[in-house]
Amino acid sequence: MTAPVFVVEHFGADGDRYVLDGPEGRHAVSVKRLQPGEQVVLTDGAGRHAVCEVIGAEGKDRLIVRLGSVAEEPEPSPRITVVQALPKGDRGEVAVETMTEVGVDAVVPWQAARCITQWRGDRGLKALGKWRATAREAGKQSRRVRFPEIADAATTKQVAALLAGADFAAVLHSDFEHGSAPLATAELPERGEIVLVVGPEGGVSRDELALFEEAGARAFVLGPSVLRTSTAGTAAAALLLGRTGRWS
Repeated sequence: MTAPVFVVEHFGADGDRYVLDGPEGRHAVSVKRLQPGEQVVLTDGAGRHAVCEVIGAEGKDRLIVRLGSVAEEPEPSPRITVVQALPKGDRGEVAVETMTEVGVDAVVPWQAARCITQWRGDRGLKALGKWRATAREAGKQSRRVRFPEIADAATTKQVAALLAGADFAAVLHSDFEHGSAPLATAELPERGEIVLVVGPEGGVSRDELALFEEAGARAFVLGPSVLRTSTAGTAAAALLLGRTGRWS
């Protein structure tokens, strides 16, 4: 079994002895019930990590480990960012969870014209917090040591600016009049930044598509079936991760 992952803010230790406490320590001791001799991975979620051996526990929320050498996972290349239109209900967290599991590097929430869900005021801050908490937990569950960045919600103009700076920019969009190119045949960069836009259930509007194309993005279709907005990003990201060699 792969060693469980726990998040720490720093790797300061008393010699090679490290105390994992707080909510993470409580989860390790009271939920996971880790025993001496078992291994855990500590990470800051930004690439730094250490494989550690459990020494014992103190109380119900303090796990004592022998800290291994701290290493840093290099930043992946090409980097994959998914611009995710806001889905209804909890489907946004589903999208973030599964995109984190497959290996997406950043997710940008997007208030598209046809989004039913609106992120305004405290409701928007609460929803963003849920997305970030989901990415953290999914990162731990999938044994990642570099969690995806969940950006602040972006406007359409901000998304266009992001696309303009990308090495490869794509919009998932089925164009029944002219036909969209298959994403599976797109020419992808070996390094740099890939930005993929996933629209809402109602699709990307003509004005949005025109603005994105002006910024340098192209419209692509994922496959013959129509996926929901909460699953399209994960499927497309998996395709890109395989084709760029990041899954090899």
